[in-house]
This record gives sequence, structure tokens and C-alpha cells, in this order.
Amino acid sequence: MSYTQTPFWESVQRLDAWLVRNEYKGYDPFDGLSSYLRPLTFYKRFPQQVLQQGVRRNPFNLRPLLGIKPHTSTKGVGFLAGGYLNLFLLTGEARYEERTRWALDWLIANNSKGYSGYCWGNAFDYISRGSDIPKYAPTVVWSGLIGHEFIEAYRALKDQKYLDVARSIATHILKDLPRFTDPNGLVISYVTNANLSVHNANLIGARMLAEVYRETGEKELLDIATEAVRSSVKGQLENGAWYYGEHPMYHWIDNWHTAYDLDSILGYQICSGNTEFQPALEKGMDFYVKHFFTDEGGPKYYWDRAYKYDIQSASQAIDTLTFFSREWQRPEYLALAERVALWTIRNMQDRDGYFYLWKNSWFTNKTPTFHWGAATMHHALAHLLRERTSREH
Repeated sequence: MSYTQTPFWESVQRLDAWLVRNEYKGYDPFDGLSSYLRPLTFYKRFPQQVLQQGVRRNPFNLRPLLGIKPHTSTKGVGFLAGGYLNLFLLTGEARYEERTRWALDWLIANNSKGYSGYCWGNAFDYISRGSDIPKYAPTVVWSGLIGHEFIEAYRALKDQKYLDVARSIATHILKDLPRFTDPNGLVISYVTNANLSVHNANLIGARMLAEVYRETGEKELLDIATEAVRSSVKGQLENGAWYYGEHPMYHWIDNWHTAYDLDSILGYQICSGNTEFQPALEKGMDFYVKHFFTDEGGPKYYWDRAYKYDIQSASQAIDTLTFFSREWQRPEYLALAERVALWTIRNMQDRDGYFYLWKNSWFTNKTPTFHWGAATMHHALAHLLRERTSREH
């Protein structure tokens, strides 16, 4: 079957048309502090958290009523760059190469200023459990995931400026992000203004350093990456999972952060040639596949209950399963990725083309998000299509 005859192709075409019509803008689950109500909080931490979480957790999209406007997300444009690159490599069509380059150029122009290298953050203020992250303040998650797309573009398009940007991101990680030691070992901080230990952030930073090392051969990057991966692997639980973070306030296990952990360790392994973490990776992947999906392919938010189905759980699952299927030659992972994609298209894609934010057994939150849903699903579906086609040929 030609890829153009699959439901995945039809879905990504409808999604792409929605993105273009909406000028690559949408909402974000955590954009509540962009509301005109914020001054009523007197900028105190607790009232701001109430506002942010009230907007996030409300089953209805209150944002238009609260003056919160759709916006473009740097992380979302990073995912779009990867999605368009996959579509270009799949089809060979010049329009997809042009859109890939547009996305990467937009990211270069819209990086966070005042740091040692290229980096990116949210387009809104965000108060998390562990720290306050001001508007545009970079995080290693944003910078590392975007950096991965620059590396992928460099390898596919052979444009030196993309490697130069990726090397600059490594400089940011080395110079601007704290590195500290916790009971498990070296940790790369999530943010620049605190020692914030979160497994997926630490691992995404490590993967980014390893990816640059693969291209430049700089041993310092590999050494730091190896120690960072080693510390998070030490934090792996007996059942193969990882908590979001080691601090008790972070003791939950969710779908897409687990997938980030797995992606990052495998990415590090490919770039470094170091296979010492293979047993942990196999144990972690076994846990992930067995616990995060319904028989129909529904991507569960938490591992131990069907609490709700979040669109980023779906998109990251498709990406991670496709990645592991290719690298480990496991066709059953690709089959599961297809089931997840089909379930998501049938249950969470609007007739207008975008994907809903979340659904549970009684309600569907139809908020149109850019980074959280549209861009991540664009990337995931394009990745799946490319891998399916390569298998068939």
C-alpha cells in the first residue's frame, strides 16, 4: 500500500492544513499566566499557581474568555522542523524541505537572548513545583529537543549552519546550566537559575551532548553525557520505570516522560557506542510497552490506571515506538505505534484537522494546542510514515 493511501497520510495532511491556516499558533496547557486576570494574583506564588492550574485543569477551554491568545511555541516549531524533514525524506518534495528550513531559521531568529549559546524556552511565565520559569527563560528540555532536530537536519541536508547551532547549544548546556551531584551522581539541571533534578531533563541534555560529540569528536561532551546518563540509570526503579524525579514531590510515572527517558538513553547509546546501559534500556522498554497502552492502542497517561488520554502521551509514544522499532529491529513496536496512531486519529482528531488536548471516559477537552498536540502529532505521524515506507521497500 502506498503511504498516500494510509490513514496516517490523510491525517497529517489535514493537520498540516490546519497548522497553515492558523499560522502555526495555538494554546498551551500551561499558559494561564498570560491571562488579564494575573494582576489580581498580586504576583504572589500561590494565587498564580491557582490561576495557572485552574486554566490547565478546567475541562473547558476558558482561554478566549480570559484574554489568552494563541501563540507560536519554540518547542512546537522544533517538532514541526522534524515533521517536515521526515516528510521531505519520505516524499522528496521541495515544499517540505523549504518548510524545514523555514522552521529552523525561525528558531535561530527566536532563540533566548543573553546566554552562552543557542537555547529556547516558553513564550509565557510558568510556575512549576520546583521553580519559577520566566517567559523565554531556557530549559534543557526545550533546547535539547530542538537541538536534536538541528542535528537531524544537518545529517540529512548537509548544511553546516545547523551543526554550528547544535554545537552552540552544547556550549549553553556546558556554561549556563548548573551541573551538580545528587545521591545517584552527576545531574544536568533542568533550568539555569536552580539545581533542579528531573530525569528526562538530565537525559535530554546528555543526549544532546552525545549527538554533538558524534559529529565533532569532543571527548568532554561525551564524558559529561556519560556521567549524566549513568546517574539517571541508577535512579531506575526495580520494575524498570523512572519517577519523574528523585525528590518525593516528583514521585509519579507518566507516559511521555518515560518515553523521553528511553529515547534519550537510546540516542546517547547510538551516538557514543557505549552499550553499558543496554540492560536498563531493555528493562525500561519492557515496562513501557506492557503498562502504558490499552489493547486498542489507547495511550494511558499513568502506568497503573486509565486516568485519561493526553495527546502528548499519544504523539511521544508513536515517536518512541517507531524509533525503537527501527534501531532494535522490533516490528512489534512499529505495529503498536500504528495502533496508537489509529486510536488517536479516530478518538482525538477534530474534523478541522487539529488534535484534542485530552479525553477520558466521560469528557473530551477539545482545546486546540500548538506545541502540545498539533506539532508533536505532526512529527509523530511523519516519522511513522517514513519508517513504514522504508520497511515496505
